[in-house]
Amino acid sequence: MEPVFVLLHSPSVSPTTWHPVAEALRSRGRRAVVPSLTRLTEGDPPYWSRVVEIVTAVLPQEPLVLVPHSNAGLFIPLLVEALGERVTGCLFADAALPPSHGAVQAAEPEFLPFLRGLADDAGLLPRWTDWWDEDAVAALLPDETVRRSVVGEQPRLPLAYYLQEVPVPSGWDRAPCSYLWFSTPYGKTAAEAARRGWPTHRIPGEHLHQLFAPEAVADWLLTSSPADAASASQKGSPTSGADEK
Repeated sequence: MEPVFVLLHSPSVSPTTWHPVAEALRSRGRRAVVPSLTRLTEGDPPYWSRVVEIVTAVLPQEPLVLVPHSNAGLFIPLLVEALGERVTGCLFADAALPPSHGAVQAAEPEFLPFLRGLADDAGLLPRWTDWWDEDAVAALLPDETVRRSVVGEQPRLPLAYYLQEVPVPSGWDRAPCSYLWFSTPYGKTAAEAARRGWPTHRIPGEHLHQLFAPEAVADWLLTSSPADAASASQKGSPTSGADEK
């Protein structure tokens, strides 16, 4: 059975950031789901447990490939623990990389002063696209239609979201993992993935490059999915029976 691709957006942006890739996969006869995490912080903390609740509630009882982008990468260990053997692979796309075990803070310590400076008196942050200047935001989004959708769907996260520590169950990377990076800042993360022995690949672009190159990203997902790679290998093998007479 072909696995379902689970495209996970960063809680600071919106599901729209994955919709073009989902459409590219579906156009090739593959299934993809894009759970919405935009209401993640409407409940009480800990927010990491809400991620698990929201995502697992919308997934079919079938093999899955988890595909996080950006900050969503931190929740992959918890999702692997919750979903068990249904997870056939984890494909990170310009995403944060959790440690092998222990816990990880949702924001790097050196980034927290910047976030504290953005928070209002109620502890709420502006929408993510309001953190940056206009030129930076314009470079991230391919056109005005996409921009309206992404900006309109974004939540205002509490500062507490970035102060949380996310548990990292050991053994989460038992399923095959690969790393795709777009933007220069994630080059160090890709290097760490390579040190772990993961296959890595680059499609150069900005952090939301899946909006600009959905077909190329879909290509990478299909070639990197362990189940698809195994199927392709079998089809090309002399033992597959394809060339037997």
